[in-house]
Amino acid sequence: MNAFYSRLFALCLLFCPLYIQAEEARPLAEDPVAEKRLLSIAGELRCLVCQNETIAASNADLANDLRREIRTMIGAGKNDEEILDFMVNRYGDFVLYRPPFKASTWLLWLLPPFFFLFGIVGLRLYLIRRNRRLTDAAPLPPEVRDTAKRLLAEASSEPASPP
Repeated sequence: MNAFYSRLFALCLLFCPLYIQAEEARPLAEDPVAEKRLLSIAGELRCLVCQNETIAASNADLANDLRREIRTMIGAGKNDEEILDFMVNRYGDFVLYRPPFKASTWLLWLLPPFFFLFGIVGLRLYLIRRNRRLTDAAPLPPEVRDTAKRLLAEASSEPASPP
């Protein structure tokens, strides 16, 4: 049995390198304040390649280019709003994780609460109908009720037979 566990351990060690992923070091700005500001701005922007990650978290080439562009704008003295406006003008509202409420995005903002309320109302109506069906069910006829009581009494009075 000891040989089995040692072989299992060796097999696990064989597959360990498959789970280790190395990443390239990201270039950092010389100024840690600028780098912090970069990460803050990049955290507000969606990666257009991954679409489910921020630019700060993505390793896509486009995200690297956008981070480099943001660094350049920070170095040029632009404020956060100017940088975000530049990105929106270039890529549209989709680049923002929190797009503004306007005519082109009202469905994005209003449909989720509508569907939530629709689901709550639907669930409530279903439960009301189900309870009404259960309480409006016809009672058992007397002969069926008497037979059921007799069978239950017989089953409870019989001694348990040994297996």
